[in-house]
Amino acid sequence: MLEFYIRVVIYFICFLLSFYALSGLDFNRFLKQGKVAQGQILYFALACCMAYLMANFFIAIIYFYNK
Repeated sequence: MLEFYIRVVIYFICFLLSFYALSGLDFNRFLKQGKVAQGQILYFALACCMAYLMANFFIAIIYFYNK
């Protein structure tokens, strides 16, 4: 059960980090004029994808060195 909570915390921290990292990009340059909703969905999807990849990387490292 503790493993589940550790994973949730790692995913949440990675999501916040990816959200923070994406705020450094100027998405207005990449979006079409008037497509705000699609841009916000893209922003959220990219943050989720980055968080998933980062969290899996950190979890793999933790479990590799924990054995």
